[in-house]
Amino acid sequence: IRTIAGDRGGLNNFYDADNAWTDNTGALHLRMKKRDGRWACAEAELSRSLGYGTYIITVRDVTHLEPAAVLSLNTFDDWGGDQHFRELDVEMSRWGDADRKDNAQYGIQPFYIPGNLAPFTVPAGTLTHVMRWESGRASFKTVRGTSVQPGAPVVSEHVFTAQVPTPGQEKFQFLFYVVESHKNPLQRENEVVIEKFQYLP
Repeated sequence: IRTIAGDRGGLNNFYDADNAWTDNTGALHLRMKKRDGRWACAEAELSRSLGYGTYIITVRDVTHLEPAAVLSLNTFDDWGGDQHFRELDVEMSRWGDADRKDNAQYGIQPFYIPGNLAPFTVPAGTLTHVMRWESGRASFKTVRGTSVQPGAPVVSEHVFTAQVPTPGQEKFQFLFYVVESHKNPLQRENEVVIEKFQYLP
């Protein structure tokens, strides 16, 4: 659980261990809460690298989030600068713009390369995000509900075949933070719930 400040989103965000916890069903809660007059965020990170395989994350409704809130489900390697930190993302946010139509995106880094972001719109309700990471290929899919069995209603899917990193020391992160927004700054506490995380080699 992160406890030191970080500068994702253009702000020097605080991170508070009290903002990440599991309830009696095993679901992971992440929240943003005021601390000393500033927003404190939440981040939970796996303790080891998993590498290639399928990552499955079930998330409860996020359509209530304010425009400046970001939920990022991603791999990240602090020592992997040569491969853009081995970052593969499923992100839910309107990036500080209440008028933005899409509120989610799949991405690989560097994000500024054309084709490295695939925006989409998540509907209300519980969704399950699937990321399949293979050599030279990263496949993403989002479905409604908690099952990824054939026939699950697909919300969005995308495949990246360029700039896909190879495994290193990356770890999977559940990151909930604030982006700088003069137009729509964060106004209140926000919370998300991760119902389930699964990894299949």
